[in-house]
Amino acid sequence: MAIQQKVLIVDDEDDIVKLLQTVLIKEGIEQVYTAGTAADAWLEFQRRDPDLVILDIMLPDGEGYEVCKKIRSVSNVPIFFLSAKTEEIDKILGFAIGGDDYITKPFSPKEVAYRIKARFRRAEFSEPDVPVKQVIKAGPFELDEEKVEFRKNGKVIPLKPKELGLLTLLLKHPGQIMSKESLYDQVWGEEFFGFDNTVMVHVRRLREKIEDNPSNPQFLITVKGLGYKLVVEDE
Repeated sequence: MAIQQKVLIVDDEDDIVKLLQTVLIKEGIEQVYTAGTAADAWLEFQRRDPDLVILDIMLPDGEGYEVCKKIRSVSNVPIFFLSAKTEEIDKILGFAIGGDDYITKPFSPKEVAYRIKARFRRAEFSEPDVPVKQVIKAGPFELDEEKVEFRKNGKVIPLKPKELGLLTLLLKHPGQIMSKESLYDQVWGEEFFGFDNTVMVHVRRLREKIEDNPSNPQFLITVKGLGYKLVVEDE
């Protein structure tokens, strides 16, 4: 089945562009546009209004980072960086300036296609309505989505973005077991590739902030082999 969303590929290596374009079209993404320079990338972005951009970092007339900054000044469209740079600092910079994913060369074109399709699927579920900000209450916890403020027993507890994302999901589904895969997919916005440690580390940090005894949690419970759930008393 044809996918209606449009993809813009920006890379100066013709072989890579043609390979990606071919694979994406085979996977049903028929509207695939290309650019080989930073200047052309910006022109094509304005002309095509793509739903996702695959952006090489090293371009003949500049860096993809600068193109990303330009796009981010006018749009929140997902941007996947494509680069031969594999150092952690390069990835961190890519995310810091607005990238949504970072793919290193060499790569699997089919995996890139699946990542794109996964992103489009999530957008279909999250975009139809503008969510109404609300105050979520569960047991001693209260989350004011409008103020982005979390409280326990009326006391404000500062949380980092990913911690807040995890807790928001759990507060909206009290008593429900949430798998690591589901948490990672919804909070980090990426498909789960076995990053157990990432979720575990953030859960541990969250417990240190919301539990009276983090070593013996009473609220954020591990369900062995299944995931985590938030246990609160019924109001």
